[in-house]
Amino acid sequence: MKVRVPVVFRSPKIGLILLGASIWSCNTLKRVAPDQQLLTQYKIFTDSTEVRDPQVRDLVLQRPNAKIAGIPLRLHLYNMAKQDADSSFQAWLYAKEGRKDRWEKLLSRKQVERMGESFLVSGYSRWLKRIGEPPAVIDTSITEKSLQRLQAYYYNRGYFNQEADFEVNPTSDRRAEVLYRLKLGEPYRIDSLSWRISSADVDSIYREYQDASRVKAGKQYDLVDFTSERERLTQLFRNRGIWNFQESSVNFDILRDTTSRQDQSMMVELVIDDQRRRGDSVISTQPYRVRRMGDINVFADYDVLSGEQGLKVVREGDLTIFYRDKLKYKPRTLANTIAMRRDSVYRDIDRLRTYRQITNLNTFRYPNIELIESGDDYLDANIYLSARPKNSLGVDFDLTHSNIQRIGVGLGVSLITRNVFGGAETLSLSGRGSFGLLSDDIQGEDFFSEFGGDINLNFPRIWLMPFVNNKNIIPYYMQPQTRVSLGANFQKNIGLDKQTFNNILGYSWSPDDTKNNQLELLNVEFVRNVNIDRFYDVYQSTYQRLDDVADDFEDNPAVAGFYEPDPDNPDELVLTIPEGTAGFTEEVLVNGLVPTNSDTYAEVFRIEERRQRLTENNLIFASNFTHTKNTKTDINDNSFYQLRWKLESAGGLLSAISSIFPFEENDQGQNLVFNVPYSQYVKGEIDYIRHWSLSQDNTLAFHSFVGLAVPFGNADNIPFVRSYFAGGSNDNRAWFPYSLGPGSTRNLNDFNEANFKIALNLEYRFPVVGDLKGAIFSDLGNIWNLWDNEEDPAATFSGFDSLQDIALGTGFGLRYDFTYFVFRADLGFKTYDPSKPLANRWFSEYNFANSVLQIGINYPF
Repeated sequence: MKVRVPVVFRSPKIGLILLGASIWSCNTLKRVAPDQQLLTQYKIFTDSTEVRDPQVRDLVLQRPNAKIAGIPLRLHLYNMAKQDADSSFQAWLYAKEGRKDRWEKLLSRKQVERMGESFLVSGYSRWLKRIGEPPAVIDTSITEKSLQRLQAYYYNRGYFNQEADFEVNPTSDRRAEVLYRLKLGEPYRIDSLSWRISSADVDSIYREYQDASRVKAGKQYDLVDFTSERERLTQLFRNRGIWNFQESSVNFDILRDTTSRQDQSMMVELVIDDQRRRGDSVISTQPYRVRRMGDINVFADYDVLSGEQGLKVVREGDLTIFYRDKLKYKPRTLANTIAMRRDSVYRDIDRLRTYRQITNLNTFRYPNIELIESGDDYLDANIYLSARPKNSLGVDFDLTHSNIQRIGVGLGVSLITRNVFGGAETLSLSGRGSFGLLSDDIQGEDFFSEFGGDINLNFPRIWLMPFVNNKNIIPYYMQPQTRVSLGANFQKNIGLDKQTFNNILGYSWSPDDTKNNQLELLNVEFVRNVNIDRFYDVYQSTYQRLDDVADDFEDNPAVAGFYEPDPDNPDELVLTIPEGTAGFTEEVLVNGLVPTNSDTYAEVFRIEERRQRLTENNLIFASNFTHTKNTKTDINDNSFYQLRWKLESAGGLLSAISSIFPFEENDQGQNLVFNVPYSQYVKGEIDYIRHWSLSQDNTLAFHSFVGLAVPFGNADNIPFVRSYFAGGSNDNRAWFPYSLGPGSTRNLNDFNEANFKIALNLEYRFPVVGDLKGAIFSDLGNIWNLWDNEEDPAATFSGFDSLQDIALGTGFGLRYDFTYFVFRADLGFKTYDPSKPLANRWFSEYNFANSVLQIGINYPF
């Protein structure tokens, strides 16, 4: 491919056209020999019906070159590389007599050799080959293997008398498609099921649970059912006392007539023998027997080198606890983690729960559980525990940069102390601090600082809830945890210099591997704004709105003293901060500068209302419950769903106390605690994520969220820290955070928020080159005010008509997988903008100039 560009074009559109032309000019057949054919597509037919199932199509080993927007980009990159860069360099070096000697005198022999390996000579070709993709030249041997894989797939589903072949169909010059054709016929079905079991105990268990069998008479033969049944039986027997049962002991004898095309039935016999194997050798043929638990021994702080010599003993229920010198753990704490009980039938799940419960203590390393046969009917268990370090120290250091901070330096220190009170409690102390330079000097100083700390104490049980019977309501296999947390954070020269204090008493437990529950009985947060006079310095959009209103009153003597020359334009007057903004607002709202029914009064009233809302101190005394279910099995599982719902109530306890012991009230009749009106609201959220694996490398991801917080009683709005916002890298990516909504409003404030939110996201993810992935996305959603003190109709939700204010952002993105995290860049376009007039909402700013680049870590959902 040769591309000559004699002129440098300044227009980006012309540049894009040239780039596209250069790509298209690359001949896709450049590396395809005259006697070869490039695979353009493949199709699979079963009994003349085309198969579109991704699971079946993925069985084909050779596929066409990957395309992005219809262009085989990776193939073009591969074709741009020199196939024999090293040989070309050698040919150039010896093309003229004496050239090699001259270069070696100028450089050196070693440097000349390295020059041939340099990026400009041959390195770029190796790089293009690595990120590119060679042409998918049809290889009939690979095609034959693909056909065999398809046959095996359908054979395993009962189509034993199938016929199959493939056809290479030329489509144009050196291009062809491959057609796979299978004649399946009728599948075989199970006519009858019988069983032959050597062990009497195993036979008894099987008869009790045979109705749950995956292999049943009348079903179509499917190898998946037989594999699943072997796994089910193994799990069943190992949880009914057969502690050493092996899956290899389960076999199926199948009798069928493969010569007849009329009799499509088979007889299946389940065979379970008593042979235990290690590799290819049989190590035992003793009949499987149901075993019960005998002695259960726990070796605390076990040391391999010291062994069991000189150990002391203490008993706790069914347990015998061995320890050296002094027992560091409460016996009851150790007993609560052991799910196995003496004289109970052995269950594999009890051993697994014991592993998890011990690990959940965060005090021991992964335990070792040894089972030993004791007589004919019992098993003894030895549980060896090795303690983790009593204390551990962590230090974090980072540098930050943002639109607020020119540069910031952060330092964090954390100390973890385990087994604080002898019951495997974990105490963690953490401190953090950051300081640096601001991006502007609107605060009067360009230096900022922020520091805070937290104290967390975790108990591996439900604590301070005596009305909960742990054994019946939240058993220990659910890994219950109690968390007590105290924290504080202080800011200087950031915003309004916020000070935050919080306290949490919470509980968590997991009913099974997919579910998790969290109950925060107390979640107390106190937010104090120290420098509220900075409000208009910080919230510049709100200040600009007020100053625009004040422009019409510059000649009015009542407010003449509230202005000063604009530093950027001395011929203009602007309100001073804070005296001018406060004085002008008072003249309008209190002293009658304008009629109360005028638009000016309404605008200033809304501005002042927002100022009070964002500068007020908040006391939130809440309780909440969160339930999460996640069906994702491992990191490679791309077909799963996650459901999370949360209910929260704030202010109810304080309201009940105030009815008995009346609190002090302010002028608005609100009850005060620490001279602050406490927040009172109810809040509900539901969050749903669903992923579909379309093929081996392609995924469709869906996300939906609905949240509503309703104030009542002592409050007529939701605290800013508990409200919703729209826009950002994990939300509607065509808008920056806090810039979308509420409703059909447009950038009314620097931080737009509301108490009702709807969000819907759909994203198609696909591979690009190597670890570089691509995505096409569509984001729907907005925020509104509902049942609070907001009166602007454009910002409130009034029913189904308000759904026309749902914003739509579309776009594309790139993700690079660094194994431990994913770096993400998304470019969003405003496709439907509710802030525009109805007739001008679609595609009004759908261009690169108005697009929004969002940077994020890991996937948004």
